[in-house]
Amino acid sequence: MHAVARPVNRAVAVVLAGALTPAFGPVHALSGALWQIVHEQCVVHTHAHESPAPCTEVVMEGPDAVAAENSGYAILKDRRGKVQFLLIPTRRLLGIEDPVLLRDDTPLYWQKAWVSLHFIDELRGDPVPREDLSLAINSVWSRSEDQMHIHLSCVRDDLRGRLLASQSQIGESWSLLEGGWVGHALWVRRFIAEDLSGIDPFRDVAAHVPNARESMDRFGIAVVPFRFSGGHNGFVLIADPVDLALGGLGSAERDVQDHDCAVLH
Repeated sequence: MHAVARPVNRAVAVVLAGALTPAFGPVHALSGALWQIVHEQCVVHTHAHESPAPCTEVVMEGPDAVAAENSGYAILKDRRGKVQFLLIPTRRLLGIEDPVLLRDDTPLYWQKAWVSLHFIDELRGDPVPREDLSLAINSVWSRSEDQMHIHLSCVRDDLRGRLLASQSQIGESWSLLEGGWVGHALWVRRFIAEDLSGIDPFRDVAAHVPNARESMDRFGIAVVPFRFSGGHNGFVLIADPVDLALGGLGSAERDVQDHDCAVLH
């Protein structure tokens, strides 16, 4: 089954994850609104061969309805920001800490988010330069929803400038961004590629960032498209750890993205 529906339209040693672990968890109450919108409206409408509204698109693939829903995803225009969209799986996944995200048979949601960035172009009526975009997911400490979702939006212009200035220090292995960012540490690595089909940021962070596998809930993750010196297209992957002592909440969305898209002006 394949259903696609569209409407008309400072860096310091203490930042190692083992030193990040607080004795308590996040205190905010999480909302189930995203899950209700996708599961009870967008998917239902798509099964009925109607517009997937209020979603922009619902994509489900698989030999039967169960398989399709387990591998499917929805794209929803977020109420915040000029061009922000969300990618939301059509299966129940709590967030970055969900162990399903580290399985080999889990869909490559980051690649699906990457190919969905065209909705930003369509909303603006004009292509957005590749290097002005970004993808992000928040830690448990900085999210408001208990359904996994990836934010599609513009990159912060100041962060883009910082990465450009630091690109010679960003290697193919994970390392701390020298000097940190907005008062706390970021882990960064680069890779050369046109898209995200060759890498899964969830599994990459879990496998290579110190102590991340045991505490994925204490990290945000972001992907920033990049054009490296030499003219090679690629990406900078960012692991944004919770560090309560320095005010870091693993909010990759806040630390990496700008929903007002100042970078476009």
